[in-house]
Amino acid sequence: MLEPITIRRATPADAAAVARVHVDSWRTTYRGIVPNDFLDGMSYEASAARWQRLFAAGDPDYAMFVATVGDGTVIGFANGGHIRTADPEFSGELYALYLLATHQRQGIGAQLWQAVANHLVRRGMDSLLVWVLAENSACRFYEAMGGQPMREAEAEIGGKRLREIGYGWRELKAGRCDGMTVR
Repeated sequence: MLEPITIRRATPADAAAVARVHVDSWRTTYRGIVPNDFLDGMSYEASAARWQRLFAAGDPDYAMFVATVGDGTVIGFANGGHIRTADPEFSGELYALYLLATHQRQGIGAQLWQAVANHLVRRGMDSLLVWVLAENSACRFYEAMGGQPMREAEAEIGGKRLREIGYGWRELKAGRCDGMTVR
């Protein structure tokens, strides 16, 4: 039986746990895509400091949600807000969605996606874009969630040029994923 999962709004106290998920997820998801020396050079401390800065910024349109297991351990997160680079079709952006490998393919990513989508709709954003490395298997996840490939760009990570795909949802609607508990 799967552990009960709770999706809740993140707080600054979650920064270290989110950093652990961020770094560990990058190391498992992007190994073989992003240069290994870049992945190996990532640190929990630098990641936690980055998340603390985002919390401290106090942007009301920004939100992060965490997925926790029964004992409160953070096993995933997603965050989003206004689109960071002006786009004529999209007002909101999913900035990141990461889950520890041990908790993937259980519907938790869909719950996190929906939590961010609900927040964006409540803040008046009716469309969403997310950028995904083309070699990332998460492309299939975003397609299953109804995202359409609408943009392409190039990013440089660790000195390597990588193709990104922008998946979009033109009509974002608030909703509920089955089994989701949001606080």
